[in-house]
Amino acid sequence: MLSLPVFSPAVLSALLPLRINSASFAVVCTAVGRFGGRHLRRSAVLAGIGLCVLWPSLGSAQSVQLPVGARQLSERATALGSYALPLGPAVERRVPSREVEGRILRRSWRLSGDATVLQILAPLRAQLEADGFEILFQCAARSCGGFDFRFDIETIPAPDMTIDIGKFNFLSAENADGRIVTLLVSRSGRATYVQAIEVTPTTASASGAAIGGAAISAQGASSATGDAAGQLQPEQTGQGVLGQTDPITLLQDFGHAVLADLEFDPGAVTLGARPYASLAALTAYLQANPTATILLVGHTDTVGSLAQNVAISEQRAQAVRARMLVDSDLEPARIAVAGAGFMAPRTSNQTAAGREVNRRVEVVLITP
Repeated sequence: MLSLPVFSPAVLSALLPLRINSASFAVVCTAVGRFGGRHLRRSAVLAGIGLCVLWPSLGSAQSVQLPVGARQLSERATALGSYALPLGPAVERRVPSREVEGRILRRSWRLSGDATVLQILAPLRAQLEADGFEILFQCAARSCGGFDFRFDIETIPAPDMTIDIGKFNFLSAENADGRIVTLLVSRSGRATYVQAIEVTPTTASASGAAIGGAAISAQGASSATGDAAGQLQPEQTGQGVLGQTDPITLLQDFGHAVLADLEFDPGAVTLGARPYASLAALTAYLQANPTATILLVGHTDTVGSLAQNVAISEQRAQAVRARMLVDSDLEPARIAVAGAGFMAPRTSNQTAAGREVNRRVEVVLITP
């Protein structure tokens, strides 16, 4: 895998006076990616790729840019709110955090290709540090606390942010002026997903977003909303909902899927007796792929306490696992279960329709 070069101050000072507009810049980067491997030396290709990643941020001290080609999936701004800033790994299912208040901007992007999580995260981290941010905490999947960490921090709901609990990195950073940035980068299927949550104190003089300037923010955004709108509904996208798309494609491309046809009454853990197409498709996939292992994760609405809902959600996942094992000859060890309670809603729990969407069981592909 190619690593991006580090440019010296002399090189950067030589590049800064150049005036290249965004259209010309896009043409140059496209040419480097398409023809560089055939017509340029390896060192030149590496330099070109590194420049394409870093160039958008060279002229702006307040804006850290994602690589060219990053497609923005979501954006949600809160005029004044609070955010639990993660400061350490999960301990006994809880992530130590500090409440911060201010203007909150939540965004996510998707990048196609073979880049690793660290190849995406490292340039962003370097640019934050160059802009005066201090890294408060950073970790990789297992050292973060794995499943417990992922479900105790704030995440943008799928499909706008897809997280593989075995392939993600996280960092939190703070600027002297009080700005907060957290980055969550995860590899899932054939793509890499980036989540950025930025908190700007209302007293701070900084303007503009710390992650991704206007050029990136405007590319392919699927939603740019305030708090009152833009709540995710599965039928709006169809992504990650088993039964609406081929299950094998979903599990390979997104790493997870909602078993949308399962039926659970509020507070109940018994799965309805009728056959379910989603379970039949999932069973067939496991039978056709004998090395595949999965995790069934139960989710609930917010009726009741967190402890009660974690227990209910795990029991629902267990019920799905039991049904699959009864109806097939699958090895029990290939199907793990967990309960997330109401810690990962797909939409608001303020309405009956939203609560119904959030009561679900998802399947996560652990090994293909």
